[in-house]
Amino acid sequence: MTRIALIRHGSTAWNKEGRMQGSTDIPLDEEGLEQAKRLGIRLSDEHWDLIYTSHLSRARETGAIIASQLGITNMKEDERLREVSGGQTEGTNEAERISKWGADWRQLELGMETEVSVWSRGLSFIDDLLAEHSGKRILIVSHGSFIRHLMKKLAPEVTLTEHLKNTSVTRFNVKDNNWDCELLNCTVHLAEM
Repeated sequence: MTRIALIRHGSTAWNKEGRMQGSTDIPLDEEGLEQAKRLGIRLSDEHWDLIYTSHLSRARETGAIIASQLGITNMKEDERLREVSGGQTEGTNEAERISKWGADWRQLELGMETEVSVWSRGLSFIDDLLAEHSGKRILIVSHGSFIRHLMKKLAPEVTLTEHLKNTSVTRFNVKDNNWDCELLNCTVHLAEM
C-alpha cells in the first residue's frame, strides 16, 4: 500500500486579495510561512519518506519548511504539479474579471487551461510516482485547483463541499489503483492561529 497526502501550499498575498494566481509565481506571505511551519510540526509525529512539490515558489517553500521539520532531504520538484493556468485572468480579482469580461467570464475562452490538460499532466505524474515509489509514504505539495481536478479522477466518490484551505491535508491509501480517502481538507494544525 502507498500512502499519499495532497497538501495545498500556504497562504499568499494574492490569496488574501482574491486574485487568480494560476501559474504566476507568487511567494508565501508571513502567514503562509507560519502555516507551513505548523503543518511541519503536526506531520513530525508521522513517518513520511519523501516530498514532491510544484516548481512554483509558494508550493516549493511550503514543502521545504515541512521537509526541514521532518528531516527529509529527499524533496523533488515536478512542473506537472503546477497550478491550473488562469490565462488572461491571472492577477485579477472577481470584481476586475466581471468588469472586464462580464458576469459569465468563466464561459469565455481566456486562455485558461482545460480540465483535460490538467488531468493529463496530473495522471501522468501519478502514474510515474506510483511506478517509482510504490509502497512509500509520499507528501505532495501543490495547489488548490490542481488538487481538486486531480481528485475528480483519482477518487470521484470524494465530494469537496468547500475550497481546499491553505496547508490542508487530504490523505489517501492507494492499493491496486483504489484511492481510499482517510482525511479530507484537514487543517487541525491551524486551530490556534
